[in-house]
Amino acid sequence: MTSENQRSVEIERTSVGAYEIRNVRGGVLALGTGDDEHFTPVELLLAAIGGCSGIDVDVVTSRRGKPERFVIRVRGDKVRDEDGANRMENLEVEFDLKFPPGPEGDRAREAAPRVIRLSHDRLCTVSRTVELGTPVSTFQVGER
Repeated sequence: MTSENQRSVEIERTSVGAYEIRNVRGGVLALGTGDDEHFTPVELLLAAIGGCSGIDVDVVTSRRGKPERFVIRVRGDKVRDEDGANRMENLEVEFDLKFPPGPEGDRAREAAPRVIRLSHDRLCTVSRTVELGTPVSTFQVGER
């Protein structure tokens, strides 16, 4: 991994079941177990999938016409395998888009389906990583 290609976040415990996620640019998100308003890890996974494709679609379609409505809904089912392991299945990303009447809106409407497909098939790092099943390694540093 080169520093040019590497992406990272740091997650720090603030109390039992409560964490802060920080990126290298200073952004902070609250993470929790689902007992309060904070996002759970699964919700952040869904947000990452939808947000990644959403950005692709927004950047391209907005060059053609400003959307009147741009909403992305992402859902899936959390299941437990026969061996007791948790995972998500039936992941869906729904784009609810509305563009204004006229030539600009027509150009955006025409581009949207192509860009949604392109994002899924090639551009969105998050959904492509999930679909390819990239291995995750875990390890401990510090006190053992």
